[in-house]
Amino acid sequence: MSQEHPPQLSPTSAIEPDTSLRATTETWFEYPVRVQPHHTDYSGVVWHGTYLTWIEAARVECLRSLGMEFGDFVKLGYDLPVIELSLRYHRAVRLGEEAIVKTRMDKITGVRLQWHYRIESPDTSQLYLTGQVTLVAIDIEKGRILRELPPAVRETFHKLAQL
Repeated sequence: MSQEHPPQLSPTSAIEPDTSLRATTETWFEYPVRVQPHHTDYSGVVWHGTYLTWIEAARVECLRSLGMEFGDFVKLGYDLPVIELSLRYHRAVRLGEEAIVKTRMDKITGVRLQWHYRIESPDTSQLYLTGQVTLVAIDIEKGRILRELPPAVRETFHKLAQL
């Protein structure tokens, strides 16, 4: 049997996002990006690792917009490492294009912080990526997960989770 033309699956709309549905109660922090040559592979398509950089930058800037500098959090002896990551790539972003990285904190469970992401075209007609990241608060010196969020940041995190 020839392998010139591998079997193709029929197109399906079952896994396509329904972009006509828009939630009106969700508040997203928006972080604009423009695709530069160093963000792409040899064909001008954004390399998958670039998306990780963009979502982390959006999260850090979101916190900064609320008065929480991540560097100050680290100076207090704490960190927020990623313990779970899930990304779904819907459509490629290409060299020279603009996109909006949207992020919001979904919930707090103890010291676990769950963030959601969307990367879209500026006019929201194209969905490029959806994702979720879970972070956990740790004591850097002890290398251990904290029992509760540090008081210095607890209010900011809870405010974010309620937006």
